[in-house]
Amino acid sequence: MGYKIAIVGATGNVGHEMLNILAERQFPVDEIVALASRRSLGSEVSFGDTTLTTKDLDTFDFAGWDMALFAVGSEATKIYAPKAAAAGCLVIDNSSLYRYDPKIPLIVPEVNPEAIADYKNKMIIANPNCSTAQMVVALKPLHDRARIKRVVVSTYQSVSGGGKEAIDELWDQTKSIYNPTDNKPPKKFTKQIAFNVIPHIDVFMEDGSTKEEWKMVVETKKIVDPNIKVTATCVRVPVFVGHSEAVNIEFEDFLDEDEARDILREAPGVMVIDKREDGGYVSPIECVGDFATFISRIRQDSTVENGLNLWCVSDNLRKGAALNAVQIAELYGREILKKG
Repeated sequence: MGYKIAIVGATGNVGHEMLNILAERQFPVDEIVALASRRSLGSEVSFGDTTLTTKDLDTFDFAGWDMALFAVGSEATKIYAPKAAAAGCLVIDNSSLYRYDPKIPLIVPEVNPEAIADYKNKMIIANPNCSTAQMVVALKPLHDRARIKRVVVSTYQSVSGGGKEAIDELWDQTKSIYNPTDNKPPKKFTKQIAFNVIPHIDVFMEDGSTKEEWKMVVETKKIVDPNIKVTATCVRVPVFVGHSEAVNIEFEDFLDEDEARDILREAPGVMVIDKREDGGYVSPIECVGDFATFISRIRQDSTVENGLNLWCVSDNLRKGAALNAVQIAELYGREILKKG
């Protein structure tokens, strides 16, 4: 027996990746449906060797379906997720709408799989922000060993985190730089993204941080440990896919860089590539299409008593979004439904 799965927002970047990953991981599917808004109705999407024609989300009946993986914005999620949950279909939501609700579990399966038990509160599970997901996969095994006190993270986030419009803007602006008659002013971003970096993701908050930075703080506390202090600077860079992070970690106990490297090599979902030579590290272009979170540049920070630095790279459309949602679906199937 397999599962009946609905993909909500199947025509978007993350929806496409959800379908790809379900097929790649041979998720036990009995029936799958691709749902989209009426303007995308009838579009075709691929699921392995199968072509699916999108159906109307507005009229879809979720009764009898096991899980719905949502890859739409918060406004649409606010309308349709409660309908699916009320019909007995588990919602795995990729938007930010439910992440901070204390009754709704926020899950990264390698980090806090035990939180799956709280699904029954509202029949909804939240997927974390893309930049948080890859970081906590690296933090958790180190925290278990030496207890993390404080994290300082600077992100280098690809434009795909902003959706198709953001990808198109980088592509069009990059081409226009070499064509003086083809000016492409910023629309999706606040400044030119081609050949530039923008220290601004999401809206500004009263304390001067952006909401993306705030998300990393509160989500890390919810997923890993509320006692960890986190400060973040989130930056958009002219990369199509793949988020990178420079992470500085201060521990309660001393942790040697060699032991940290060994711990991370054994950690689920992590791949360590850390050679102190030219090219002995992973850059975002090399992580595209991969399931792993890659860790490089592990080294002591001599400016604090118990500190480490590391470089963290992952495909944000995968571990930061679609892959994590599918892993939650696998966890729910394995631990709760036990059909597949």
